[in-house]
This record gives sequence, structure tokens and C-alpha cells, in this order.
Amino acid sequence: MTTQKPLHAVVFTLSLQGHVIPSIHLAIKLASKGFTITFVNTEVNHRDITKSLCRNTSQNDVVDIFSAAREAGLDIRYRTVSDGFPISFDRKLNNEQFLEGHVHVFPAHVDELVRDLVDSADPPLTCLVADSFFGWQSAIAKKYNLVYVSFWTEPALVFSLFYHLDLLQINGHYASHDNREDTIEYIPGIKAIEPKDLVSFLQDTDFSTSMHRLISMTSKEMKSADFILCNTVHELEFEPILAIQEQRPMYAIGPLFPSGLSNSKTLVPTSLKPEFDCTQWLNTKPQGSVLYVSFGSFIPCEKEKIDEIAHGLLLSKINFIWVLRGDAVSYEEPYVLPSGFEDEIKDRAMIVTWTNQIDVISHSAIGGFLTHCGWNSTLESIWYGVPMLCFPLKADQLTIRKLLVDDWRIGVNLCDKKPLTRFEVAEKVNVLMSTKLDDKLRKEMIKLRQISKNALAENGSSERNLCQFVSDLKNKIIEKV
Repeated sequence: MTTQKPLHAVVFTLSLQGHVIPSIHLAIKLASKGFTITFVNTEVNHRDITKSLCRNTSQNDVVDIFSAAREAGLDIRYRTVSDGFPISFDRKLNNEQFLEGHVHVFPAHVDELVRDLVDSADPPLTCLVADSFFGWQSAIAKKYNLVYVSFWTEPALVFSLFYHLDLLQINGHYASHDNREDTIEYIPGIKAIEPKDLVSFLQDTDFSTSMHRLISMTSKEMKSADFILCNTVHELEFEPILAIQEQRPMYAIGPLFPSGLSNSKTLVPTSLKPEFDCTQWLNTKPQGSVLYVSFGSFIPCEKEKIDEIAHGLLLSKINFIWVLRGDAVSYEEPYVLPSGFEDEIKDRAMIVTWTNQIDVISHSAIGGFLTHCGWNSTLESIWYGVPMLCFPLKADQLTIRKLLVDDWRIGVNLCDKKPLTRFEVAEKVNVLMSTKLDDKLRKEMIKLRQISKNALAENGSSERNLCQFVSDLKNKIIEKV
């Protein structure tokens, strides 16, 4: 009789805030199901998280961010790995060079770490869980006889687009110097999608960049995974999920949130930046009177558009919190607000460089969210019933806008016509924050919020899917013995 091996997974996260957060929550969730977890951060991620905690540590110190989780009874170990570049290397300014290293240098460091775990880990390592956007997962898993679990942090709709990259290319909607502009109706599980709603990188006509080579590798890796975990809710995206399940085992286990959502101070720190506490200021504002504005952690926006948004917020007369990064418009020069802006907003606004988003949008004073349509922001807004004004910038945000506005009808486009003007910003903000907001939108938001909460209930779809994944994984491990 075969003795079942313990479930010991090594978890690798991509070095972006929007991927780090769900990856850490996934690690905690798997550990709560009996897994031993070895979580791996890049050295630069680790540096940024520890700096955000305001700890006086050198770059060589390895502060164990999972220590409190272990004290709570979870078996989570912590390791760091070099991404192939010095800590001081500017990964934003040198993105093309960084992506090349991500593909050609980083895997060697990962291989060395995994080999060490295979040789020494107790209990023995049995599976590798990695963000889908790497390119080395299946080769390393195969080399060390590990089960490979691909973790997708974005909507299943976006997964399906990448999975079927070959269909987009064959039909001339991708990797063509003159991409077709007609409706796409041939992707399994997707009724129809317009080219303008594809992930921005799939709309490019120059497909010779490092990003596009990574996209090609990601598409191939998806088809090599033993299992796929997706941070989404089955009931919200059942059509693309069912279509993928005909080819690969996919499990919708989202939304992946901190345990105990009434208190977002989780066991494990996830922020790569210092967070400003907005609670005291929010406590002084009436219920539903504050607009939250955030365009994510990474992608810059054109200065002219940020200026128009700033002027539009002034014209709206609405209370607002604006997460305005120094690199909001450029990685080279900090953004400067229009002259006199901060004097005019006075007590009705708070501008911070970063904050704990769940703390903010869960507050009763928040009545709307002007968002870039990041997936974490979307799932959090649905959970707390916060209506969204959509302003996608790049990447999957364009496709998520389609979900929010066109498919689920719980979001409003910020800009219906080009160019973006301050007057349209003011008008849309006031509609979002007033009783004029479409009753149908409010009803759909309530409906999706309940679906999301039901999924995480004791016998909800996400919990059932996670349990099924654990069972299937155990069987797969036995097969490999």
C-alpha cells in the first residue's frame, strides 16, 4: 500500500503588488487546509515589505513575515530568492532589461532554491505553486518530480484569452502588423469580445518585445499545469471556467481575502509600500459621502489625464481620498498637482501615496470608487458593495472594464468620449455619488456582492472547489510516487 506524502508546497509570487497580495492569502488558505507551505519572495519584494513596516533592517536581514502565522498554528516557512538583479536596480525604469532577466536569469536562482528544498525539506516537497506569469514552472516541476499548480490572479476571462493565444493569432487578432478589428466570437466560453477590450498587450502590433515573449511562454505554461487555481468566483465567470475545465483542471477559489475581513490587519504583511491610515479622517465624514480614487500600484498615466481628473474632482465638490503615487505619470519625475489644488480642497480631501485599501473601502463613509479596474480592487469593491467609476490604464484592466460595465453592469465608464475632460469627470463623479445612480446598477451590485459572499461561505462554491483541489492534488501526488 502506498503511503501518502504530506502536502508541502513551495509558493512563488510575481514581483508586483497586485500579485503578491493574493499569493500570500493563497498561502494562508492552503496552510489552513493542512499544507506545509514554503513561501518565496524575491529579495526586492522582501526589502519593500520590511521597509513598509518601518523596521530598521539591512537588505541582508531576513525578517520572517510569516512568524505571526506560525504562532497562530499555520506551518508556513519563508525564503527569499534573487531575481538576478541587485536590490538597487530600478526595475521600473529598466523594465525591458528586467523582463529579459525574468525569463533568462531568474529561473537559475529558482532552480537552486527548489533543489535545496527537495534535498532538505521536512516534510518532503511535493508540489510547486507558482504565479502563471513566469515561464519556468513546468520545467522545474518536472525536473524535481513535483506537481505543478498554476496560480492565476486575474479573471478567468483573461486566462481564457491567454490560453487561446493561438486562436487569436490564427484569426489575425493578435501578433499581426494589421490586427483585425471585428468582433471576436471564436474563443471557447466567451460569447463575444471586441478587440478594444482585449488585454492591452494583445492589441499591440509590435510583438517582438520581451513582454510578448513572456506572454507566449505564459500561454504555453498554462497548458502544462497539472492544476490551475483562479482567484475568481465560479458563479461570476462560469462560462470561461467550464470551457477551460474541458481541457485543464481549473478551480475557482476566490475571492482570496484576508481571514477575518472585519479586520484587514492580517497575520502577514502584504504591502510593498508604507500605508497611510485614513480612518481618523474618514470618521469625520458622513456615510457614503467620500469618493475613493486609486489607479493601482504600478502603471503610470498620462499627465494631461491626471490633471483633468484633478480639476474634475475640484469641480465635483465631493469629498475624496486620492491615492496619488509620486510616479503616477512617470517613473523618472514625480507628479506635481496643478497650482493651487491643495489649497482649494482644504478639509474635503485627503491625498496619500498609499493606504490599506480594504480599510478605506470598507468604511461607511465611502460611497464610490474611481478605479483603474485592477482585479483585487474589483473583488474588494464587489465584496463591500462600492459602486465603481472605471478608468482602465493598461494590461488586463481594459478587459476587466468590459466585465464591470458591459457584462455585469456594476460599473460606469469615466470617459465615454475622447479626450477626457474635467467637466465629464465632475459630472460622472457626481452621478456615481448621488441618488441619480442607476437603480439597476445598485441592484446588480447587491446581487454580485451576495454571490461573492456565498462563494466563501462554509459550503460555498469556492470552499468546495478548494476542498476538491486538495483531494485531487493528493491523488496526483500518489500517482507520482
